[in-house]
Amino acid sequence: MAKDPVCGMYVNEKTTNLKATVRGREYYFCSKTCLETFLKPEVELRNLKMLTAFSMILGVIVFLLAFTPLTPPAFTGYTLQFLVATPVQFVAGMRFYRGTLDAIRNKSANMDSLIAVGTSTAWLYSTIVTFFPGALPSSEVYFDTASLIIALVLVGRTLEHVAKGRASEAVRRLLDLQPSLATVIRNGREEQVPVEEVNVGDLILVKPGEKIPVDGEVVEGHSPVDEKMITGESIPVEKKVGDEVIGATINKTGLLKFRATKVGADTTLSQIINLVEEAQSTKAPVERLVDRISSYFVPIVIFIAVGAFVGWYLIAGRSFGFALLAFVAVLIIACPCALGIATPIALVTGTGKGAENGILIKGAEYLERSRRIDAMVFDKTGTLTKGEPSVTDVISLADLSDEETLRIAAIAERGSEHPLGEAILRKAEERGLEISDPESFEAIPGHGVRMTFKGSEYLLGNRRLMTDKGIGINEYEDRIKELEGDGKTVVLLASKQRVMGLIAVADLPKKEAKEAVESLTRLGLEVIMLSGDNKRTAEAIAKQLGIGKVIAEVLPWEKSEVIKKLQREGKSVAMVGDGINDAPALAQADLGIAVGSGTDIAKETGGIILIKDDLKDVVTAIKLSRRTLSKVKQNLFWAFAYNTALIPAAALGIISPILAAGAMAMSSVTVVTNTLLLRRFRPE
Repeated sequence: MAKDPVCGMYVNEKTTNLKATVRGREYYFCSKTCLETFLKPEVELRNLKMLTAFSMILGVIVFLLAFTPLTPPAFTGYTLQFLVATPVQFVAGMRFYRGTLDAIRNKSANMDSLIAVGTSTAWLYSTIVTFFPGALPSSEVYFDTASLIIALVLVGRTLEHVAKGRASEAVRRLLDLQPSLATVIRNGREEQVPVEEVNVGDLILVKPGEKIPVDGEVVEGHSPVDEKMITGESIPVEKKVGDEVIGATINKTGLLKFRATKVGADTTLSQIINLVEEAQSTKAPVERLVDRISSYFVPIVIFIAVGAFVGWYLIAGRSFGFALLAFVAVLIIACPCALGIATPIALVTGTGKGAENGILIKGAEYLERSRRIDAMVFDKTGTLTKGEPSVTDVISLADLSDEETLRIAAIAERGSEHPLGEAILRKAEERGLEISDPESFEAIPGHGVRMTFKGSEYLLGNRRLMTDKGIGINEYEDRIKELEGDGKTVVLLASKQRVMGLIAVADLPKKEAKEAVESLTRLGLEVIMLSGDNKRTAEAIAKQLGIGKVIAEVLPWEKSEVIKKLQREGKSVAMVGDGINDAPALAQADLGIAVGSGTDIAKETGGIILIKDDLKDVVTAIKLSRRTLSKVKQNLFWAFAYNTALIPAAALGIISPILAAGAMAMSSVTVVTNTLLLRRFRPE
């Protein structure tokens, strides 16, 4: 059987006609409401908000009328309550009737069935008392009960709908990353064509600052390319003839000419989009605890109510009124008043408490998933680390101070746009060093720079630059390898004759990362680092943070495969990330946690958002989620406890509808009081 992608209920594919095909994939639905929600989420959310406000206002009015002894002269008895409550019952509550009919067609029962049966019984009983006084043994009415049940359940539905409404938005934002036009060289001329018209084998020109339109292989030119959004690598990758380039990445400073090798659905970006869609749509939603209970509870209650009526009227020979009273008492005692608020009130309180602490929890399903998490996977770049290179070491090897070594290097990088150069300039500015303009400057692609300052020539770059210029570095190799072993990139400063200094640059861990990792380990979670960066750098960062397991050099589509592999090993996995490259893994994980400084796509595919970009909030989010879920379960217990325990008494005619309503009120008070205790939660 298929599962409804909106509510998670099982649907018989052979009998239902409620289905839709989107992007070549067929989906099945348990009700028209779920179908409309899936196809037109914006319209459905707008309608839901209006109905929620409508039912809440009228519900409160009915509630106040029930406790107001004064009645306007134009109305008698309970007529005014009837007039206010009826629109709530049949306008706002119509979705529950439709859901019940759809559930009957699918031979199942859901939350709609429970709400429809309970509120209809309360409304119908009250209507008979209003217009046919004396027809029933009791003169009490329950219009307020029926109206408030509908209003509160709609509040919960609205919260859930808002939380789930961003799935399609994530895919749309991914699509927006690809440039709309490409500069293609055809017949020796440059022409701008829509990216959809680029063919495999086309020669494409990309200027500095432009996005690369499709995947390809460089045939001419040299330039650093920012691949952070795809690979997670914080430092741009130097591209030369023969290297591969990836669509949607950004060409930095040079001119590149490449031949298209993958276009359309075959590009790396398209594969990421497909992975996000697949993970969001095929992952089985968590079964709603209420729906599971309802599927058994509703038929049993109806059976007991009918059995009570038949037993008293046909077998015991009691009056029709007495038998009907027993029937109504059973249904009212089972009416889900507290059940309607059990989940939403805990969710509102828990998410509110989370917001106070910089944590956004997007739905009840993520709370449930958090309880089972036993492995916490962190992206490295931008999540555990700052996401930008910083100078960590300045080592003078000549008759210069460390300050002077840094100053000369900063002067050499004054005209550079390379991230390593920008890091050196930032460090020099932080130390208040005077940075003059060089007398001459030359960028040496893929190697570094050459500049003249105060009549002296200096070189600043990598090993290859020193080797090409005949400058010996053998005596410094041990020191360089030691720095590189710590995951740092080493830049060498040299004069014409010798190396004058070493400057190490690295993407540093966030200051709170180590504490967060230690706290998660104490909670019994296995902490894993997952990175697109090279293994040496990833392991160096992991060592600093106390992370025992590292999976490095992983491309975006491989990240989601790593998550799947961990899940196949029986682990329930949470993924913490911030970038576009993390979106498939966030969607695939049992629980996606996106840091607030990350991209919109990461935030939309994550189930929990860390607004403050503080990794200690990962720990708080897990604790708060588990505490909130615990309250939900406690509330559901109390929502049923009074009512279910008294169903046999109602069936035996011992309890009247008045006492049944009292049980409902008591369960509601218990649920609210229990939930308010959640406000005492404080992060450590």
